[in-house]
Amino acid sequence: MAASPDSPGPSTPGPASATSTQVMVLWIAILGSFVAFLDGSIVTVALPAIERDLGGGVALQQWVVDAYLITLGALILVAGSLSDLFGRLRVLTIGLVGFGATSLAIALAPTGTFLIGARLLQGVAGALLVPSSLALIMSTFRGPAQAKAIGTWTGATTGAFVAGPVLGGLLTDYASWRWAFAINVVPIAATLVLIARLDIHDVRRESAKVDYAGALLCAVGLGAAVYALVEQPHLGWSDARIVAAGLGGLVALAAFVLRQARIPDPMLPLGLFRARNFAWGNLTTWFAYGALALNGFIVSVYLQQGAGLSATAAGLSELPITVLMILFSSRVGALGARFGPRIFMTVGPVIMGIGSFMLVAISAEFDYWTQALPGIVVFGVGLTLMVAPLTSAILGAIDSERSGIASAVNNAVARIAGLVAVALIGTIVGGTLDLDGFHRATVVTGAFMLVAGAISWAGIRNDAFARDHGASA
Repeated sequence: MAASPDSPGPSTPGPASATSTQVMVLWIAILGSFVAFLDGSIVTVALPAIERDLGGGVALQQWVVDAYLITLGALILVAGSLSDLFGRLRVLTIGLVGFGATSLAIALAPTGTFLIGARLLQGVAGALLVPSSLALIMSTFRGPAQAKAIGTWTGATTGAFVAGPVLGGLLTDYASWRWAFAINVVPIAATLVLIARLDIHDVRRESAKVDYAGALLCAVGLGAAVYALVEQPHLGWSDARIVAAGLGGLVALAAFVLRQARIPDPMLPLGLFRARNFAWGNLTTWFAYGALALNGFIVSVYLQQGAGLSATAAGLSELPITVLMILFSSRVGALGARFGPRIFMTVGPVIMGIGSFMLVAISAEFDYWTQALPGIVVFGVGLTLMVAPLTSAILGAIDSERSGIASAVNNAVARIAGLVAVALIGTIVGGTLDLDGFHRATVVTGAFMLVAGAISWAGIRNDAFARDHGASA
């Protein structure tokens, strides 16, 4: 498919021939998404300190994570439409300013309730960042250079996701958990400076419309369903509030899907799922990223509250994943473009599942080097193999002018999967994240990863990837 008229640069630049504008666009996309991914993981290592300071127990810890994911997951689809309608750079700028303001509000939160409210607003701003960033890459790069750029973006942003606990641990131990949120203003300021220096025409789709009613149904449905899942271990399934919230949430979500099938310009175009790799890739995303969120929560919290590590040590425990992602994600992205995504999307989750099962070795007499490190390294190898080919397969299946909404859908699937996984933690661990609960959660995480690998093997097709990828070149 031909490049958009507003797309800068040559149509098929190789990695070595990228223009200065393309390099700057890639940095803007990386830094713009960096804060959203960083915040998504930096918070987990700070949860025990937040609970000690503000109270609220495990329920508060779940809500600190899920409040952000509720609005992020519900509105990221609207953000995709806004990105298509108003332009990637404009929406990205608004999201960055909003994210910085809410980050400072969270850092100053006097109560748990205030913090949760600020996290809800932060999710609104976060929803504007990732779809616009990815769409910016898709409209600027073509052919092999696009796969390479996606691989670089994936390595950097996923590296931010797994590096977050390290930074969060250092800030929590040596300053305050509040600085784990205030630190967001640094990459935000750097990104805004780069955007101000960038001289390109913003890409937009004038025919795009924004489905605000659909967004409301999605937000209400997710919020009610998550309330039922988080509070169920404390109130029980028979409690009238749990029944009402659970059923109400399901009805709202069903109404949302029905609306998307009927309106002329939906925020969730169900027709996108007719593209095979897009449909199966998002199903893989659901299980893999749900398991990834579950793993991040239980490891960060248990290593502090159960194994007795400091926040810094707990954050550093997953440093091998960060190193693997930074070193090899770009290379894996290029290999995925060469050999097709199916084998990477199959083997990657399976290896991650094996790494999760290996964490069952953690015992009451905790030893990081023999009990935790082997499983963490194996998990990191699998994550590195999976992420870039998964992103390329999904976005490569959709025409470039629809890249904003396509990336929004995929990110919404990933965030909502994480939202549901974290909401289920109380049920999975039996109400308390003790050693037995931790072991149960690692087994569930591994099982989800094996399912993700099986889905990729059954559904992803390299011939479809080659056809779609070639069509965008």
